[in-house]
Order: sequence, then C-alpha cells, then structure tokens
Amino acid sequence: MLLEKEIFQKKFRNNYHKLAVNLIYTTNWLNAHFRKSFEKHDITLQQYNILRILRGYSPSPATLNFLKERMLDKMSDASRLVERLRKKGIVQRTLNKKDRREVEVIITSKGLNILKKLDPVQKKADKLLFSLSAREASTLNKLLDKLRSHK
Repeated sequence: MLLEKEIFQKKFRNNYHKLAVNLIYTTNWLNAHFRKSFEKHDITLQQYNILRILRGYSPSPATLNFLKERMLDKMSDASRLVERLRKKGIVQRTLNKKDRREVEVIITSKGLNILKKLDPVQKKADKLLFSLSAREASTLNKLLDKLRSHK
C-alpha cells in the first residue's frame, strides 16, 4: 500500500521527505511484527538484540562496551538492559577479574532456550520482505548502506 494512504498524508515536501517518513514508518512496521513475538517471552527488541549478540559470542563473556558497539539501537542503555535480563535469569553479570571496573556478561541456558524458541521469528521476518525479489533486496541494502555512509 502507498505510504500516503497508510498515513493519510496527501503530499510530501519532496521525495527526500517522503523517503525519511517511509523509512521511519517501515521500521516501525517491522518492529511491531517482532514485538508481538517478543512479548510472549517478556523481552524487548533491544533485549533480543543483546541476547543474539551474546549467543554469537558465546561461550566467551562480552563486556558492556562490546555490546554497545554491536547493538542496532545505538541509543540503548546496555547496562540497564543487561540488568533487566539478569533479574530474569537470562544473562549473568560478573566483574572482570583483571579489571574490576569492567563488567562481563554471558547468556544463560534460559536465555539460549528463549532464543531457540524465537529463532522462527527470523524466518517470519524474511517472509515479510518476500514481496521484494532477491535482486531488489540487494539493491535496497546497497542504497541503505550508501545513505548511512553520508555524514
């Protein structure tokens, strides 16, 4: 469906304005689909992102800085997110023995089990994007990379 019809807007200042609104709207649309799956396991999109990073780095512990650098949402408060996950028994936090100012985080078996249950969410996300051909998806990825490289 056309963006104009989705958000009931008759016109945009220009195509760049429409692009900015379209990117935000589409991101929110995708996030809403993810959010439904995550709510069943009482985790947020940002917490899911941390768990996936930790699983990919497992069995090694990750520092908070390591997590912050790799998170999709750079504005997230990683220490607060990790603390919430720790309270749920999904991750463990320990102080680094060599540098007690540094916190190390690992995913627990409970966290791994939650991710295993959520793995089908990735396939569901792929299906949401199948209206694009593989070639169109590749082109869009290149365009988005180009957009973010402009500073």
